[in-house]
Amino acid sequence: MADVVSPATRSRMMSGIRGKDTKPELAIRRGLHALGFRYRLHARNLPGKPDIVLPRWRAVIFVHGCFWHGHDCHLFKWPKTRTEFWQQKITANRQNDEKAVAALHAQGWRVLIVWECALKGRTRRNLDETVSSIAIWLRSGRSNRKIRGRD
Repeated sequence: MADVVSPATRSRMMSGIRGKDTKPELAIRRGLHALGFRYRLHARNLPGKPDIVLPRWRAVIFVHGCFWHGHDCHLFKWPKTRTEFWQQKITANRQNDEKAVAALHAQGWRVLIVWECALKGRTRRNLDETVSSIAIWLRSGRSNRKIRGRD
């Protein structure tokens, strides 16, 4: 199926997609701050530039968009046009994610990944419940965790 908008319009739309301060990320940050957690944002000195860094807890949080990181959920579908480009792009994103997580572990950081589908779409979880489970994970000292939408 051909795109319904012109290439220039599609380019403008895609360039407007934010990499930082997304709605899901802001919702998690607000919830954690309300619970008394203090954090740094997008630390360039850490592998993968985590969205939220909690130095006191030696933990980082990534809030991943399901499309951009190729998550296996209802929010991700392979584009029908420029398939080779998108397969390379999303595969590279996945590989970069794996490298960043491995490097963070090597530096002694704990890693949590919150998937977009946990916060929006038909499988979304309650925001307060999600933030509460993040707080429990932070206090637990456990290493890795992923929060995704309800199955």
